[in-house]
Amino acid sequence: MKNSLHKMLKSEAEADKNKALLSLELLSNHPAGIGDHTTKDFWSNATEALELLVSADDRLSALTKYFTLDENLSNQTTFF
Repeated sequence: MKNSLHKMLKSEAEADKNKALLSLELLSNHPAGIGDHTTKDFWSNATEALELLVSADDRLSALTKYFTLDENLSNQTTFF
């Protein structure tokens, strides 16, 4: 796998992980900020955030398990 593709996939998974963690933190620590949402909305948002977190962790694990980033090429710009 080209380094540029690896870096893009890893960055996307890391961003999703951070979004999920922030969502879960907000739901846990600041539920008043949710506003007019019902309990069902709260549960749905929590479940959605957890699913995003699991997906991101799985993608990061797969990249680590199956693909190695060539550190010698990591600073070079490559195109497909």
